[in-house]
Amino acid sequence: MADITLLIVDDHPVVRDGLRGMFAATTGFEVLGEAADGREAVVLAEELRPDVVLMDLRMPGGGGVQAITELTRRGLPCKVLVLTTYDTDTDTIPAIEAGATGYLLKDAPRDDLFDAVRAAAEGRTVLSPAIVSRLVSRVREPRSESLSTRELEVLRLVARGTGNREIATELFISEATVKTHLTHIFAKLDVKDRAAAVATGYDRRLLP
Repeated sequence: MADITLLIVDDHPVVRDGLRGMFAATTGFEVLGEAADGREAVVLAEELRPDVVLMDLRMPGGGGVQAITELTRRGLPCKVLVLTTYDTDTDTIPAIEAGATGYLLKDAPRDDLFDAVRAAAEGRTVLSPAIVSRLVSRVREPRSESLSTRELEVLRLVARGTGNREIATELFISEATVKTHLTHIFAKLDVKDRAAAVATGYDRRLLP
């Protein structure tokens, strides 16, 4: 069988070097390239056409969820396996909704990572046990109307104290659209202002 080809996406050079070394030392894998952020990942994925993109989530210059969304929009055949340190609902759910095939934490054993890449290449869903537990708990607990991926992004930026204009710039949308998202967020969370929305977001574990 042909080697599984990979694109490694992480903003830390040491992490990329470590992953490249691990896969280079193991038969059945070939690393085609590396990217330091989501925007570069999309460009390289379209150019190199790897079987699997090993994707970090939180990166300056373009996050993983946005990159996964764009890869899905472009219809690229590569599978995306998220490899991150973050296991909160506000990280896992948007990534899976965006089209990630799998979600693994960086503390996973080496063999589990190799198995996850093989599974992702075959189109099989693979999730860290910790993620499975969180998803099961999330499904079982009573919840109000859930926020969309974009609404969660807006709420996260609000929690950082970001103003509407800066949110619009960060997400490449208009200020009017930001205000619309905030209106929907307030309605879904049954609150009247930004501070209450943030407090409720933390209370409901929508924010990390």
